[in-house]
Amino acid sequence: MFFFQITSKAMFMLRYGYIKMFAIPTSKEGIIMKVRDFMITKVFTVKPSSTIKELLDILNSNRIGGVPVVDDKGHLVGMVSDGDVLRYLSPKRLGFAGLIYIIEDGELENVLHEKLDTSVKEIMTKRNILSVSPEDEFEMTMRLLSIHNYKKLPVVNRAGRVIGVLSRGDIINNIWKKIIT
Repeated sequence: MFFFQITSKAMFMLRYGYIKMFAIPTSKEGIIMKVRDFMITKVFTVKPSSTIKELLDILNSNRIGGVPVVDDKGHLVGMVSDGDVLRYLSPKRLGFAGLIYIIEDGELENVLHEKLDTSVKEIMTKRNILSVSPEDEFEMTMRLLSIHNYKKLPVVNRAGRVIGVLSRGDIINNIWKKIIT
């Protein structure tokens, strides 16, 4: 059995792109892959004023885990995911006795219904939103997804409008279709 140890400095250099361990992904024809080759162009978005109920309808109907939040001109202003919704809807820590009271009194359902009318701007991620351009190299995008543990990245054009999205699942599917098979 072969075993080697990577030092913490080498791991840091590998993780942040100072060392290239893998070749740049290319198509079968040897062309360097760009974000435009992998992005999904049928993008579902919400506005900051959309309700959580409207967001859940989009997520559930389309079997997706998150969407970009855009202004009236289609500019990216945030991201919102199913995880953001779950964190918002989950009861705050009340202790065991408080939780029993809410469940027995039937207030949990009422609280959830009230929270569904909250606007997306209250729960969306607003700061440090990473996005990529259709012209960015695929390798850099894979690194962003893995370093930051993101599931999705919005693709924006030069004007800052959302024109696509990349998800980890879509990337794996496209690697299989465009590179492996």
